[in-house]
Amino acid sequence: MDFSLSPDQADLRDLANRILTDSFPAERLKEVAESDSAVDLAAWKRLGDAGLIAIGLPESVGGGGYGWLESAIVLCEVGRAAAPVPALPVLVAAPALVGHADLLDGVADGSTVVTIATHEPLGDIYAPTTTVTDGKLSGLKTNVPFGMVAKRFVVTAADGLYSVEADADGVDVVRQDTTSGVPEAQVTFSNAPAIKLGGVAATEDLIRRALSAAAMITTGACQAALDLTAKYATTRHQFERQIASFQAVSQRTGDAYIDTEAVKLSAWQAAWRLANGFEADEALLTAKFWAAEGGWRVMHAAHHIHGGFGVDRDYPLHHYFLTHKQLELLWESATPTLVRLGKSLTA
Repeated sequence: MDFSLSPDQADLRDLANRILTDSFPAERLKEVAESDSAVDLAAWKRLGDAGLIAIGLPESVGGGGYGWLESAIVLCEVGRAAAPVPALPVLVAAPALVGHADLLDGVADGSTVVTIATHEPLGDIYAPTTTVTDGKLSGLKTNVPFGMVAKRFVVTAADGLYSVEADADGVDVVRQDTTSGVPEAQVTFSNAPAIKLGGVAATEDLIRRALSAAAMITTGACQAALDLTAKYATTRHQFERQIASFQAVSQRTGDAYIDTEAVKLSAWQAAWRLANGFEADEALLTAKFWAAEGGWRVMHAAHHIHGGFGVDRDYPLHHYFLTHKQLELLWESATPTLVRLGKSLTA
């Protein structure tokens, strides 16, 4: 399995990195975080104008004609920039809408945000209790990412996957402020008109993309946090020496490097298998576990090495930390993911 990027993929990564780096210097991240929406839709539109939002969609619906691996490259760079843009829900939801081109109107250029509604207050994301009767959907979804700026919800229900308009009758959207600082939404559906996108298999495919997306964004965030920490450790002096020369610091940084590599390799393996049509469930659960558990260790090591400097909210580190913490808990945290993986391996 060769994880090196092709020339086209490397160009895609560099383009995404350049746009996101230019869009989100530290002062801009702070400015967006203090706004009402905490989302930068102008930067999202720039990604759309560059063709990066729909890079993994077919050309027939305005996409780039590539696949999930190219979407994963964009997601990784979003994590590296801790960018407050709706990349995760849009890139996960959009493939489910390919059979309904009208529902993708405005998605590719960034003018329309679609999101995924998968979590319920209780129960298993793989067995939603939301119901649909005569084309009307009813249920409660919580922690809907970027739900306050979304025009359309892709909703998991007991019998499959549905699309519901945010302004439809029977849809009530309430703001939820959570770990990341970017408002999410609690959405109540009461006999809301819905369009069926697919059966249970479509729901399973959506969750697979969600797990991969979470792991890829975490990969970018871990790499950025590690790079920031390495730079700090080589420029910070204590007792007239670089702190990187202290054994405890170098060992802690080395452990963070190993964890970052594990997060990265498991995420890329899962994305590669998913993109190429191989069985990917165990690889995805492995990637999600490493993103949650290994990412936790990377972020805490970064904060410990930075000391008091790391908790300064004007410094980029806390953006990476909050990004990881939010994704750690979405679609099951480390322990339930490991339990699910164990059951799969022993089945």
